[in-house]
Amino acid sequence: MSENAADNWDLKGRTAVVTGSSSGIGRAIALRLAAAGASVLVHARKNMPAAEVTAAEIRALGVDAHILQADLADEQQRQRLVHEAFEWGEAIDIWINNAGADVLTGDAADWSFEQKLERLWQVDVTATMQLSRIVGEKMKLAGRGVILNMGWDQAEQGMAGDSGEMFGAIKGAIMAFSRSLAQSLAPDVRVNCIAPGWIRTAWGDQASDYWNDRAVGESLVGRWGTPEDVAAMAYFLASDAASFVSGQIMPVNGGFRTGAVRASDSR
Repeated sequence: MSENAADNWDLKGRTAVVTGSSSGIGRAIALRLAAAGASVLVHARKNMPAAEVTAAEIRALGVDAHILQADLADEQQRQRLVHEAFEWGEAIDIWINNAGADVLTGDAADWSFEQKLERLWQVDVTATMQLSRIVGEKMKLAGRGVILNMGWDQAEQGMAGDSGEMFGAIKGAIMAFSRSLAQSLAPDVRVNCIAPGWIRTAWGDQASDYWNDRAVGESLVGRWGTPEDVAAMAYFLASDAASFVSGQIMPVNGGFRTGAVRASDSR
């Protein structure tokens, strides 16, 4: 790799915000950006002890870390997050809307379809759109910036069941918005959307045999994805190596195998 090519991957001197970065995919993204030299704002809705651990690991990599707590379902708290983020970083180079409502584990797992849908719309769609528009305007005035949003690999083809209907609509909205925002903010700000497949996060850790077999069977590489797999894509898109990539939906799913294939049938 030439020296110039290596520079494309260097994030030294840049400042990133990763929402929902106290654990899971967000945490992996925050650590990956920090390892490349970026200072990172760690955001959590309520899990501050986990956010402190993430921030400590970031600082151990030799870069700055800052922690902010905000419930993204609340508009005033969204506004405060942006205000305090730009006070801390002065200029934000990378903004990643990773936070999403967890309606599959904990108390929310017993909510009605309508309750889950409302919560997902508030946190995943409304917050992503509002934060992206506010931050995007600031980035465009600065003449540079990268915004990354989170979609879902099966949103465009559909998946049966309550979860498929909910997440298909929610993540499909984010994906469509991201494509349009990229056009609104071009050429100064790049906007892309990552579409993870079956990633082993909190829900995956307790998945039944059926869902485990399906996750493995629907991946051409024959395994669950990891938060680090998603973080690698986020790092690429945030870096200058992706300077000619904007308005795209980038699947991270190991190559999707059409149909519900059981792992035992794919060997």
